[in-house]
Amino acid sequence: MVGDKARGEMNAFQRNESKETLFTFISAGDDPPKGDFPVQKKSPKLCGSNYPLSIAFIVVNEFCERFSYYGMRAVLTLYFLSFFHWDENLSTAVYHAFSALCYFTPVIGAIMADSWLGKYKTIIYLSIVYVVGHLIKSVGAIPSLGNQAVHVILSMVGLFLIALGTGGIKPCVSAFGGDQFEEEHTSERNKFFSIFYLSINAGSLISTFVTPVLRGDVKCFGEDCYALAFGVPAALMVLALVVFIAGSGLYRKTPPQGNVLLEVCKCIGFAIKNRLKNRSPQIPKRDHWLDWASEKYSKQLIGEVKMVTRVLFLFIPLPMFWALFDQQGSRWTLQATKMNADFGIYVLQPDQMQFLNPLLILVFIPIFDLGLYPLINMCKFNFTPIRKMATGMILAGMAFGLAAVVEVKINENDMPRLVPEESLIRVLNLAKNPVQVTIQDQDLFQQPVEAFQNPVEYSKLILNGEEQSLRFTLQLQGLSLDFNYTVKEKSVYSLIVFEADGSLSSRLITDLEAKPENGLAAVRFINGLSEDVNLTIDNKQFIAVQKNYSASEYSLLERDKYNNGKCITEMGEFTLELGLLDFGASYTIVITNVSGGAVKTWKSEDIKSNNVHMAWQLPQYLLISAGEVMFSITGLAFSYSQWAEFVLFTVLLFAVCIIFSIMGYFYVSVDPEDLEEKEEKRETSSRGNMISLVTKKTKL
Repeated sequence: MVGDKARGEMNAFQRNESKETLFTFISAGDDPPKGDFPVQKKSPKLCGSNYPLSIAFIVVNEFCERFSYYGMRAVLTLYFLSFFHWDENLSTAVYHAFSALCYFTPVIGAIMADSWLGKYKTIIYLSIVYVVGHLIKSVGAIPSLGNQAVHVILSMVGLFLIALGTGGIKPCVSAFGGDQFEEEHTSERNKFFSIFYLSINAGSLISTFVTPVLRGDVKCFGEDCYALAFGVPAALMVLALVVFIAGSGLYRKTPPQGNVLLEVCKCIGFAIKNRLKNRSPQIPKRDHWLDWASEKYSKQLIGEVKMVTRVLFLFIPLPMFWALFDQQGSRWTLQATKMNADFGIYVLQPDQMQFLNPLLILVFIPIFDLGLYPLINMCKFNFTPIRKMATGMILAGMAFGLAAVVEVKINENDMPRLVPEESLIRVLNLAKNPVQVTIQDQDLFQQPVEAFQNPVEYSKLILNGEEQSLRFTLQLQGLSLDFNYTVKEKSVYSLIVFEADGSLSSRLITDLEAKPENGLAAVRFINGLSEDVNLTIDNKQFIAVQKNYSASEYSLLERDKYNNGKCITEMGEFTLELGLLDFGASYTIVITNVSGGAVKTWKSEDIKSNNVHMAWQLPQYLLISAGEVMFSITGLAFSYSQWAEFVLFTVLLFAVCIIFSIMGYFYVSVDPEDLEEKEEKRETSSRGNMISLVTKKTKL
């Protein structure tokens, strides 16, 4: 999260320190900036300080915008999973495609601001696009509006516009804030960036806690209220735009200075082109391939591009860190849906766990800056930025290792994997006495099944094809009865044994093959009465079950205690108490009789509830957040199944860490302040087209 936030802020600081651009260009044919830009003026100050009043509007704007973005993104994966009914892999892929687009569009915003509109107008225009995207996204989450195709189209259009808006303004807002300070107020500008960064984390912290509550705890249209969860961030983005425009009369607005990226690309392109044209052995070689651009571009620009190319080489492994870091919003959230979220005084939504990251960052930054780093320095260990970043990668790798361990423990409670020519079966004996069950060609149920005995686990049926007709023999007190049922492969069954008309009878019913998704509980009813019943659960679920041991379909419910249900029969209305229906569990509830104004029931847990507590995700969040602070706050900010996937993440991160450490060892550090002195030396020692570079290697 810091990587997403810190990139614009730190780059902005560097840009303002060098008067809007990282490079100084000296090339023929440059045109002066065009457009109507006001003469620079001094902004009113805050309470007699050196802080411009205009930065208050910028900080509030950033808080609202980050609330908007992170609040929307916090519920996005579960939106794909629950609202569109996509599987986990597709939901994760689309989530990360959206995140990747958000990281690409800053290039568009930078080009617009530097070459065309300037920062102020770019922020205004792209914020309008941002707002439109949020509104379309919110409308697309209204269930009654069209079919699923309409919802998907509206949502994808909305996400595209949001990505264009949030990415487009990212490189502009923090830099625009830096523009409000006079050059002599460097200290105040540095503190502004700290406040600006604080507003980002505050916005993301509050939104990642609040929007999952709006989604899960508020119900609209009979289900989770995604329209509200997306609508509130949309309103915050509207507020962000209004606040930013309100400060218009106070801003210092600088004209565009020309695009750095385009100029660098032109320089690199010209050097490659010129080198290919001059491949003759008679032409003297040059010390560096970029020196072939010296016929058109200044030596200072060429020297600075050399610095950039070295840094870019060092950055090669970094996107892997951010690609895996973003798993918090996808795979880690999906992992949380399979865990126990009851913390006693509060039940967390699975997508709320993401709030730990900004919270821990706000805690770790002062601890690291004021405690850990000074302590390391006292031990006389040179903890360079490269080493900090490599340590951050190691911590992130350890976080994914812990995530893999948690996933293994979660999977231990899953249903067995179904394979061809196999099925699962259990017996529910609803008779009054033990029953011996024998299945044709199967060696199962060696002991009689006791009455109302809750089966410990399912037994495996071996079939001779995709489906097979099997004979089931029931024996009770010398009485033997046969029943034939067709069993299909890769299915889960319950054999219901009961007494009817003084004899034994049975039904073969289909069970759930996997845990209910998103931490919901599944429940079905078997009516053991001699009359039909109508059931009401929590005044929301209405279920009709026919008489004589007929079974209802499964209903999905939020995890809760359900003791206020109703059972309506021909004899009247009775209380229905179900007790706790826990996270991820599946239940069969048998209505046995009516007594004392209440329905008597027997509850069987078909699939075990989630027994791994969500608190076990805390260590991995601690490690990933600590790794992020070490990796990102140092100034480098670029930001993918089941437990095997988490192990893959771990191996990838450690491999990338090793590669990065090797690159860092050979990286040559260059101080930009020495650039002019080096250029003078180059000028003195140059002969014709030959450029002699003074090199200096520094071990980091």
